Amino acid sequence: MRDFFTSESVTSGHPDKVCDKVSDAVLDAFLSQDPNSRVACECSCTTDFLLIMGEITSNAKVDVEAVARKVIADIGYTEDGLGFNASTCKILVKLNTQSADIALGVDNSIEFKGCTDNCDRYDKIGAGDQGIMFGYANKETDELMPMPIMLSHKMCEKLESVRKSGELSYLRPDGKGQVTVEYENGNVKRIETVVLSTQHDKTVSTDQLRKDVKEKIIDKVIPSELVDENTKYFINPTGRFEIGGPNGDSGLTGRKIIVDTYGGKCPHGGGAFSGKDPTKVDRSATYMARYICKNIVASGLAEECQIQVAYAIGVAKPVSVKVNTFGTGKLSDDKLADIIVSEFDLRPLAIIEKLDLKKPVYYDTASYGHFGKEEYSWEKTDKVQDLKKYLA
Repeated sequence: MRDFFTSESVTSGHPDKVCDKVSDAVLDAFLSQDPNSRVACECSCTTDFLLIMGEITSNAKVDVEAVARKVIADIGYTEDGLGFNASTCKILVKLNTQSADIALGVDNSIEFKGCTDNCDRYDKIGAGDQGIMFGYANKETDELMPMPIMLSHKMCEKLESVRKSGELSYLRPDGKGQVTVEYENGNVKRIETVVLSTQHDKTVSTDQLRKDVKEKIIDKVIPSELVDENTKYFINPTGRFEIGGPNGDSGLTGRKIIVDTYGGKCPHGGGAFSGKDPTKVDRSATYMARYICKNIVASGLAEECQIQVAYAIGVAKPVSVKVNTFGTGKLSDDKLADIIVSEFDLRPLAIIEKLDLKKPVYYDTASYGHFGKEEYSWEKTDKVQDLKKYLA
């Protein structure tokens, strides 16, 4: 049976990603001074303008505007004529403190309020909001991630690399890529289509750009053994792409949540990540769900694993845990759900401590996916041996 699946990625200069990166840079700046900072920071950008808004409660003193300008410069918006310049764009900061109503449930969960003796400290922190979170892993790539999203990320990351190194000096920060993988009986067979669009200056011809992008980016990233004479390439398919970034389209924090996760291979609960401290289970519980799924697959308990976890605001323990191994599990999905509840503590404080989430580690997550990068704590497979005992 033939099947096709497509995922996309975008560069850090995409307007939505500009906002994600500023939001996470602000978060890191507060956490670096005060690890207990409560941060919910969002941004919106357009031509020569950035709005930074949200709620922050912290003992840290941060020059938020300076943080934002550094991010914009690091991305590469430093030239006049691009319609967005780190030095000259207007920045408006509108930040308030966290709602006292939310803090009531986060600081003292329902379980902890009712406890009078031998209280479990992991019950103290309640979920920062209600919501559903998903995790996923499969064996398509070494990262235990779906191949379409990983190849899209690597292609866009390479695009940014050759721009910043000066190898293709006519490139500009905005860009996006897309990869379609053909499957046969559930296994990767070949690459059907590759799409890559990149912003550029007016000096380069479309023919030259297409030649360079194919040779220096696509061919360096897409596995040659998976392409054939029928693989289709669309490089800047409209021709010119000189107007881009916030000058070409508005940007908003959290608008690329499918790019951030599994490229559509797994459902998304709806909550974005960037700019949120780890008491927000939108972020921390989704990271934990990925950690669990990766360890389930790496241990051999399943070839593919998806988890849904649901929370109620102010309640420490999740209200439900559901597992789907799509028929690949060595044990039933219900049994695996029981194992997960037994082996992994899904209360917010336990997640924060297990994954060490109070550190300022979030800025880099805002580009090229939050998953599939081995340097992140939620990508470790340190529970494999504990899980293998269930195979006996």
